[in-house]
Amino acid sequence: MESLSQLSARRLALAAQGFTDRPHARPTLATLERTLARTGVLQVDSVNVLARAHYMPLYSRMGPYDQDLLRQASRATSPGRPRRMVEYWAHVQAFMPVELWPVMAHRREYYRAQRGKWGFTADPSLEPRVLAAVTERGPVTARDLEAEFADGPRSKEHWGWNWSSARKVLDYLFLVGEVAIAGRTSQFEVIYDLPERVLPAEVLALPIPSNAEADVELVRRAARSHGVGTVRCLADYYRMSIADTAAAVASLVEAGELEPVRIQGWNKPAYLHIGAARPRKVRARSLLSPFDPVVWERARAEALFDFRYRIEIYVPPEKRVHGYYVLPFLLGDSIVARVDLKADRATGRLLVKGAYAEDGAPAETADELAAELQRLAGWLGLGEVVVHLRGDLASALAAASDVAGVRG
Repeated sequence: MESLSQLSARRLALAAQGFTDRPHARPTLATLERTLARTGVLQVDSVNVLARAHYMPLYSRMGPYDQDLLRQASRATSPGRPRRMVEYWAHVQAFMPVELWPVMAHRREYYRAQRGKWGFTADPSLEPRVLAAVTERGPVTARDLEAEFADGPRSKEHWGWNWSSARKVLDYLFLVGEVAIAGRTSQFEVIYDLPERVLPAEVLALPIPSNAEADVELVRRAARSHGVGTVRCLADYYRMSIADTAAAVASLVEAGELEPVRIQGWNKPAYLHIGAARPRKVRARSLLSPFDPVVWERARAEALFDFRYRIEIYVPPEKRVHGYYVLPFLLGDSIVARVDLKADRATGRLLVKGAYAEDGAPAETADELAAELQRLAGWLGLGEVVVHLRGDLASALAAASDVAGVRG
């Protein structure tokens, strides 16, 4: 059995995620499709303190790009240019390539058997009426149907889950595939419609794989996106059970698509995708979203990069260690720093609310991070980078950015 060093495994993982792909001066829709093929999915999240979660991984790999490319890929622009991505519960709520729709059929059936995902049950008597309303009027938001299907005043308990009856039913219908997500409003509300009006006809005509076949396909894609990983790494990518993942891994090893390997310092066996690139060097310089696949699985990020990472969005402010929306900074093949960022759109400024160097960060970290922050600000349409003097890297970053540091 082959043995890989931590560094080799890290470079494999970064190459699999697209960080060694040739950059394009002006990314195109083909560039986006290539990048999506690397990441497999793009997590969707409502937090917009910097940029929506699904936009950032593309930026991290492609550099500044026209955000309308993602909008083009996630809708049908003409009969000859069908939708390339659709939202579903892939990793979590995420954009995935449209061809994964039939592969997710077993997940939709699981949610049907469970009557949803969230522990509350939508009113079954409303389902045919809500579906009929979508059929007749779609595309629609839950707000469009809220008054018609209200069953009394909405509870003010359980912040974040205080959904209307229409929203509960629409979410259930989405989970089981009776409706699909056609898009989102400017306020990030989900727009629902029938699958046949959202997905290409040729995708809906594809055969439905068996559960075991679907598991193998998802693990195959996870392995391609990871390059190398343990069963737990592969299971997390599409949120599968360990047992189902292990069975799929065994099938792929037998088929010669995965190869068992040891990674130095890891206490569990790993599996190498047979087509994984093995770069000798990675020349990345990127800020990674908290929802980037490179750092999704925290134990994996720590094992690969010696980087302990936790999202502190839901931590009370006084208890946060690094900040509200903290992005790891990837330089070369290492995560060398982290920064707490906020896009202050009203004043046109990118606020660096905290900057922290990792152990062993190279001397050029502040300069490289300053350049990356300027590039990010330009992509976001912000004219100024403002560094708050919080964190052990902040003063050096302010000097490298040639800006006055701000206390606090």
